[in-house]
Amino acid sequence: MTRPTKLAEAYDYCIKLAHSHYENFPVASFLLPRHLRKVVSVIYAFARTADDIADEGDTLDEERLQRLDEYQQQLSLIDQKNYQGDAAIFIALNDVVHRYGLPIYLLQDLLSAFRQDVIQKRYQDDEAVLDYCQRSANPIGRLLLHLNNKSTETELKQSDAVCTALQLINFYQDIQQDLHERNRVYLPLDDFASLNLTEKSLFDVNSTNFAPILRKKYQLAENLLCEGLPLGQMLRGRLGWEVRVVTLMGIVILKKLSAQSDEALYTRPHLSKHHFLLYASLALFPSIYRYFSQKYLRNISVLNAKNIK
Repeated sequence: MTRPTKLAEAYDYCIKLAHSHYENFPVASFLLPRHLRKVVSVIYAFARTADDIADEGDTLDEERLQRLDEYQQQLSLIDQKNYQGDAAIFIALNDVVHRYGLPIYLLQDLLSAFRQDVIQKRYQDDEAVLDYCQRSANPIGRLLLHLNNKSTETELKQSDAVCTALQLINFYQDIQQDLHERNRVYLPLDDFASLNLTEKSLFDVNSTNFAPILRKKYQLAENLLCEGLPLGQMLRGRLGWEVRVVTLMGIVILKKLSAQSDEALYTRPHLSKHHFLLYASLALFPSIYRYFSQKYLRNISVLNAKNIK
């Protein structure tokens, strides 16, 4: 058994990591119920550091995979209730998994996606991209729902829809960054062939050639957000507020992408702290959240339908 002081130090390490990391992680926000913030920071620390292993620095792929294998081994020990290591993240994660009965396969799915980031840089079709999202994004939502006690199958499916949509939107706003910095392309190769395009076109500042593809992808994300929209209305308390804010922010980013001209679709929309506070306020009440979400989704539909030739 881990001594209390060491366990407390492990939690503190994860909390500091969550608060200091360069990239905002939606579920590690002050909107969460107070009793879940520490727990979510542990999940964040695990996911963030594993993702960094796959993405950051100039480490060789073989070493990245080896380090991710080590993470997998620690998860196996936790699953077997046999973790006796001294790594702060896994000390805390071991406590969280068993205290809340979290399904270990969701954490393993995240690792599977991070491994895929190392070895797979291209995707043939939408099915392959969605399969990746199922493991890279959906586990986060499901873990949150598990922390919030038992969830219905409908809630889990709605969570998956929102998480997948947010992951896709992130891909669509970072197309050139992913290509230049990590040599990754998340637009399906089948779509390239349908318009007789090659990857070279992705390096152009002007996105006109890819606009028909991107606008159809925006519609895909829109449909998923429509499917997942009710989740934020059904969940009560601060967790429901968190889900509504994250969903509404995703809708707003997609609306901004859709409103750009065909030549400028590679431009990443900017949301300030003011925007966050505004949409957090709109999401405070489920009825107001529903009104503005549906309004913005209709705007997205019109914008893309008008521009698809």
